Amino acid sequence: MTATYISILLAAGAGAGYASGLLGVGGGFIMVPVMYSVIGAMGFPDIAMKVALGTSLLVILPTAISGAWRHNRKKAVRWKTALVLGLCGLGGGLAGSTLATHLPERALKTGFGGLVLAMAIWMGLGMLPKLAKQRTEPKDNPRLLPALGFPIGMVSGLTGLGGGVLIVPALVLALAFPMHLAVGTSVTAMILTSLGGIIGYIVHGIGVPGLLPHSIGYVNLPIWLCLATTSVPMTQLGAKVAHALPAKQLKYIFIALMVYLGLRMIGVF
Repeated sequence: MTATYISILLAAGAGAGYASGLLGVGGGFIMVPVMYSVIGAMGFPDIAMKVALGTSLLVILPTAISGAWRHNRKKAVRWKTALVLGLCGLGGGLAGSTLATHLPERALKTGFGGLVLAMAIWMGLGMLPKLAKQRTEPKDNPRLLPALGFPIGMVSGLTGLGGGVLIVPALVLALAFPMHLAVGTSVTAMILTSLGGIIGYIVHGIGVPGLLPHSIGYVNLPIWLCLATTSVPMTQLGAKVAHALPAKQLKYIFIALMVYLGLRMIGVF
């Protein structure tokens, strides 16, 4: 990789880590578009999206661990919810990543952008009018959590997002979680949801011809190192800022960033 590519990846990792700690997402919606462009420019356009998705999930794993530690110190993690969602999401992540390795690159790219954009619209229409009515105590619904966990994990494996982009709105809208608690719980659940996807991208990418050097299946280690180097420490800063912001402002930032990146992956920009 050239120095330019390394600099771009380091910057993307910093942005993804900050977003992860701030918003409770994995940061894949920042990393995947950047990796897709870089890998394509390096001369590997045919596998760019699959490598971007697999590598994104591997970056999300240590990033989520870092964010969970910080949010737990602020008492913003509901561990039972995170574990149930995460364990169910692990199986879904394995299934989703397996499916993704057999889909065309264009379908993955368009689907990724469409999902992010749809979730932003859902949050904007469904969440913002409820701000004044939001509860301070989350609901306890043990039947709903497994039903949410597997499909969220599957989408995570398909898109390399880690699942936070789905977990946060699901916790807020379906279970009445306060925003800060939803963010912390989401980051913690992503430790397990990302793990399922990582396994799938590695297993189904082993032996595929034309991979980038120093790859394990559809996971590229040099790219992962560049991203993780900055994402892990920046997660701490994002989590710290999250607890200093009002919930309403946090929601608006979350939605605006999702709209922009969703449109970008679809090809609007």
